[in-house]
Amino acid sequence: MIRLHHVPQSRSMRVLWLLHELGIPFEVVPHPFDKSLREPDYLALSPAGRVPALEIEGERMFESGAMMEYLCEQYPDAGMGRMPGAPDRMAWLCWLHFAETISQHVAALTQQHIMLREDAQRSPIVMKLEAARLGKCYDAIEARLSAPVQRPDHILTSGFSAVDIAVGQAVYMARHFRRLDGWPETEAWYARITEREGFARSLPQLEEQQRVYAQDFYPAWET
Repeated sequence: MIRLHHVPQSRSMRVLWLLHELGIPFEVVPHPFDKSLREPDYLALSPAGRVPALEIEGERMFESGAMMEYLCEQYPDAGMGRMPGAPDRMAWLCWLHFAETISQHVAALTQQHIMLREDAQRSPIVMKLEAARLGKCYDAIEARLSAPVQRPDHILTSGFSAVDIAVGQAVYMARHFRRLDGWPETEAWYARITEREGFARSLPQLEEQQRVYAQDFYPAWET
């Protein structure tokens, strides 16, 4: 049995989306976004006290990129991975892990906007820098999708894959702090991939379900 420990609107969302796309049986263990992730029982699954944690037949994993790579290898027929020897293998690996570059900037902004309660604790310099860095990440995606030889509908020319899930979920979080205005190919790609049923099923399913982001957009904080 596959068991995913999940907080809505966190990095565990990308693994949840992938599991839906793989079409395999799994169960979800929901967690609140609070200090309960630091309790000993959960730390035994994820030593840094973060989601996701993934249990597979008695074994555990605690890094979302590693989970995605492993699941794609275990279920190759779903076409979400690119196996060793495939022409897109190198690009698949690069873009799969590029999602974490985006997510690190999102994490810094989430800390500034949401976790720090007092205005005096926030740094407008950090917030503006991290928002600018998200723009650089959007530049990289835009360049990939605007390739002059062949404009792909997805990040890989071979079609939809786990990298669209990983990068797409990171952009889902990033859009709370930096909109996609000015990146037309990225905006069109994001619209395409978020029409998928797997994406819809990875979103918070209940109105009362706890969310990391209470707002759709957090504007730059001004002193």
